[in-house]
Order: sequence, then structure tokens, then C-alpha cells
Amino acid sequence: MLFNSIEFLLFFPIVTILFFLLPHKFRWFHLLVASCIFYMYFIPIYIVILFATIIIDYIAGILIENAEGKQRKAFLVMSLVANIGVLAVFKYYNFFVTNIIDAFHLGGMNINIPLLTIALPIGLSFHTFQAMSYTIEVFRGNQKAERHFGIYALYVMFYPQLVAGPIERPQNVLHQFHEKQYVNYDNIARGLRLMLWGLIKKVVIADRLSLYSAPVFNHPQDQSATSLAIATIFFSFQIFCDFSGYSDIAIGAARVMGFKLMTNFNKPYHSRSISEFWKRWHISLSTWFKDYLYISLGGNRVALPRVYFNLFFVFLVSGFWHGANWTFIIWGALHGFYLVFALATKDVRANLTKALGISRVPAMDRFFDVAITFVLAAFAWIFFRANNVHDSFVIVRKLADLPGEMLQVLQTRRIAFLNLKGIYQWILPGFAAIAALEIAHIIQIKMKLEHTFEQKPALVRWAVYYGGLFLLIFYGVYEKNQFIYYQF
Repeated sequence: MLFNSIEFLLFFPIVTILFFLLPHKFRWFHLLVASCIFYMYFIPIYIVILFATIIIDYIAGILIENAEGKQRKAFLVMSLVANIGVLAVFKYYNFFVTNIIDAFHLGGMNINIPLLTIALPIGLSFHTFQAMSYTIEVFRGNQKAERHFGIYALYVMFYPQLVAGPIERPQNVLHQFHEKQYVNYDNIARGLRLMLWGLIKKVVIADRLSLYSAPVFNHPQDQSATSLAIATIFFSFQIFCDFSGYSDIAIGAARVMGFKLMTNFNKPYHSRSISEFWKRWHISLSTWFKDYLYISLGGNRVALPRVYFNLFFVFLVSGFWHGANWTFIIWGALHGFYLVFALATKDVRANLTKALGISRVPAMDRFFDVAITFVLAAFAWIFFRANNVHDSFVIVRKLADLPGEMLQVLQTRRIAFLNLKGIYQWILPGFAAIAALEIAHIIQIKMKLEHTFEQKPALVRWAVYYGGLFLLIFYGVYEKNQFIYYQF
């Protein structure tokens, strides 16, 4: 079920109202059934796979807690193998088989290995990682094994964050399902505001930007460098608004019922470095990789060459997590390279900034840092969005012509390589939407908007609400566009 659908518009209030009407002892069951309905709305039969892994991890958690020595590790491995095995079959089997076949073809040999013709279970990577965090935390002694099977199943299947996160830790969520939640005006108001803001980001900004970026990325060979540059900028904000919009709706829907989920985005394009970017972007995933992979590899407690390897390897895996395609692997490798390069050249860059006098002007220093970070992130998004590796390199090669096209504009004062109708229909509205988003972000920072807004008179607050609804109704794009991260 899509958050930006009529079905969810009916589903959410019915589920929420019934949640508060039911006695506390029945609420877990109500939410579990609602979550099953939400998940089964896509491909019903896949609920069987999800419950199979839930049963395995539930039993594994208890066995790990009760066992000692090597047995504890064995039970953990059993759980991890089950979860990673499901991922390997559904998400990566065809990728590996296709590449094996191609490798044999390069060697002049033909082999025939059957491919799977099954759809990827929606949100598989998200609920798999959430389930894995539970058994790992039990193994580490940071979380007691959950004895209530229904509550554990709800931890994995809680519908707001079931298919695209945030990827929660058991310490944050499990105890909340045991606690009685009360009707609370502040929770309801804050949750609904967050849901409204998330929907605006999704259907007013992200889906509108996609009207231009999708056709350009789908046919890069027919585009000018300027068109590709604009599409790259648009996609950078599209994926942010799409994914953070989902997270806002998920966190808001949970908040209405009294549940508090972790923040997943914190204005990532205001970052001054790629390292900071990953502390602000998809926070639940980046901290997952840090806690369970980077630190397990030794983190930064090892020799510097090994630190470089750890960073690069983690982001390579992160890219592969996003999708079974070489484009995602290149995207992850790029971010790994950015981080290693930044660490290796830290002193050189600091001395250069000082020599140029940029550090003496804090505003200029910040501007250059933010601008460079955005350009690096946007360049990497090309590989994330491109349909295949060939298309991604076509785009990169064409973008090399951008200075020449800009010089042509200065000389002729004409943008002959852009469709005039497209400028008014997609490009100007797209940049206006991005500008409005950034103005909203600046206001949020300067005014501490949440607290300030709650102090405003009811007339002001309701005027803002109606304004948001007006944007949704008259400027939203309603084509049942799936959230980008649903495919992961």
C-alpha cells in the first residue's frame, strides 16, 4: 500500500482510531493484523517468507540468550544465514548468475544457468536488516530476548516503517509496544504535521521533479549536457524528497499513535563534507553499517591503511545493499573513495584553504564546503539513477560538454539546446520547488520551527495546514508513483 494513495487515506485513520478504542492488551494484535494487510497489499504470498524469517529469528533470540560460549555464536550465525539467504535468493541470485554467464561468454564458453522469474519482495532489505539488528543486539547482551512472539513479529512488521525504514534498533522500539499509549494531542498534532510535510515533499516536489528527470535519464543519448545537468540536480532533490518524505510519513504515522521512531534525515544537502552527509542521510542505515560492519572490521582503531579499507569496503557493501546492479556498486564505491580521499588529504586541503584565505571568511568557507559536497553527491547520484552502466558513462561524457554549452549561452544569449516549452512546464517549476524546500529548511534552522509553530495562535496554525492541503490538491502529482526506496 502506498502512502500517497486513496487506500492509505482510508487505512490510516481506521487503524489509528481502532488502536485507541481497543484495550491495551489487544492493541499489538490489531497493529500486527493491520501491518499484514498493509504488506499483503503488494504480493500477498510473500507474507509467508516474512513470517518464516520472523519465526527463525524469534527462536534464535531466545536460544542465543539461553546459550553459552560457542553455542551463542552458532545460533547467531543460524539467524544471520537465514536472513542473508533470503536476500541472496530474491535480490542477488539473478545478478550473480548473469555475471557468471557473461564471464564465461568472454572466455568463449556458453553455459546455461536458469534465472529466477520472481518479483523482489517489497522492502526486503529493510525488514531483513531490522531483524538482523535484533539477534545481534541479543548476542551482544544489549537487548533481552523478546518472549512475546506477537510483539516481536510487530517489531519486524510495524507497518509505518515496514518497507522503507527507518531501520530501528530493538532497544528503541520493542519496549514501546509493551507500553500503553494514550490519546495525546501533542503527539497527534506533531505526527499529522510531519505526515503532511512528508506528503508535500513526495507528491508536490519529488514527483514533480521526476516529470523532467525521468525522461532525461531514460534517454541520455538524446539529451544536451545542460539538460543532463539539470536532471542530475533535480534527481538529487527528488530522491531526497521522495525518501525523506516517506520517512516523515512513517515517523508521523507512528507518532500519532504515541510511538517514537528515530530521525532518518537531517538536511543532508547542508553538509560540509561527505562524512557529514552520511551522518545526515538515511541515518538509520548509515549507523547500522557503522555499528554492525565498520566497527566489526576494526573501525578506526586499526592502522591507517586498514581504516581506508574498512571505509571503502563498508560503502561498497552499502552500494550493493541498495540494488543488485553494477550502477549501485559504483555509486557505493564512489562514496567510499570520497571518504578515503578526504581522510588522506585532510591536512593538504586545510593548508590550501588557509593559503587562499578562504578560512578567514567563515561564510565563504561554509559555502564552498557545502557546494563541493553537493556536487560530489550529485555526481554519484548519476550512477544511482542511470538505468545501466553504459547510460551512466554516456551522461558523464556528455556532462564534459557543459562548459562549452555555457560559453555558447554567454555568446548567443540563447538556450537553443533546451526546449522552450520544457523550461516553463518543468524546469522553472522544478527550481521553484527546490528553492521553496531550501527556504523551509532555513526557516526550520533559524526559528526552531516546531517549538515556535506550536506557540502560534490557532488561526495561524490552521492557515498553514490549509495551505499545505492546498499545495497537495492543486500542485501534487498523482500518478501512483511508488516511493523510490520501495524497490530495495
